[in-house]
Amino acid sequence: MATPTESRMTAVELAQAYYVAQARQQRRTADRVQALWRELDRRDLTGSWESMVGSEIVRAVALGQAAAASGSDEYVAGVAAADGDRVDPAGRVLLSGFSGRAADGRALESLLYLPVITTKEAIGAGLEETEAMLRGLTQLLKMAASEVADAGRQATGVSIAASRTINGYIRVVNPPACGRCLILAGKEFGWNAGFQRHPRCDCVHMPARLIKRGRHHPGAFDVKAYFQGLSAAEQNRIFTIAGAQAIRDGASISSVVNARRGMYTTTAYGQRVSVTREGTTRRGSFYRSERAQAIARGRVPASGRGFRLRTPRLLPEEIYRLSAGDRDVTIRMLRRFGYIG
Repeated sequence: MATPTESRMTAVELAQAYYVAQARQQRRTADRVQALWRELDRRDLTGSWESMVGSEIVRAVALGQAAAASGSDEYVAGVAAADGDRVDPAGRVLLSGFSGRAADGRALESLLYLPVITTKEAIGAGLEETEAMLRGLTQLLKMAASEVADAGRQATGVSIAASRTINGYIRVVNPPACGRCLILAGKEFGWNAGFQRHPRCDCVHMPARLIKRGRHHPGAFDVKAYFQGLSAAEQNRIFTIAGAQAIRDGASISSVVNARRGMYTTTAYGQRVSVTREGTTRRGSFYRSERAQAIARGRVPASGRGFRLRTPRLLPEEIYRLSAGDRDVTIRMLRRFGYIG
């Protein structure tokens, strides 16, 4: 797949153009897969899959993977050139290493047959035939797009690793995006760090020569400005109603998104509440904050020895419910539970 390497483009512009090229390849693959799915015989799904359709769908996805991986070396070299550097790769990316298998290592044939199973199970459960076929197609399209995107990302990661002058990469997010991706937007990772992604994730690498791992690269993406540019309805959709309100009240976006990752319910304050495990380990920010307060109040020695975290960390929605509309109380609780710095 051709990739833009015009010297006039900045590294960020190249990354954005590379994303567009990858997205187009995913769309082309999905269109081909959708057309092939229509050729399945609803009276004999397995038979028609095994006779022709299945092999053609696998071939379409494999070709999409190869196309997505094909421009990785040129892309990495182009970004380096835009930054005034040059790469000296130990070798070129081999397309065969990224085509014909799923990202989790299994054969594509095994993965891509799952939508047929889903369809047959749905029909067996009494779902109308057309609806069942649509359910299987939806699953198949998600798989196809994800596998093509993963092949492109894996190839780019390999190209970065093979170029000793490249020390890492910056995660480039292309809105609209989910909250999990937005909090990683612009963040710097080492050359050997795996790329965190979810199904249908379309974020890409931007190779970088000099990085400080874990920091957010200035200018790559301003998630706060992006949030403020969204309508209230979109803020609520991406971050949940309570989460978006917490951010509008001053909570950090990353703390709100991460909190939902470890969500569970427990009994506290005499009632069932929604809390999170995020930030409650010994190295977690909430744990350390509570320990510092215990030290300041003389409950444990200055070393913190003997401290045990007994207070569950409330989620933003529980804070709003418990504060009963009192803005001052809400802000104090958002600060206490680590959503406002």
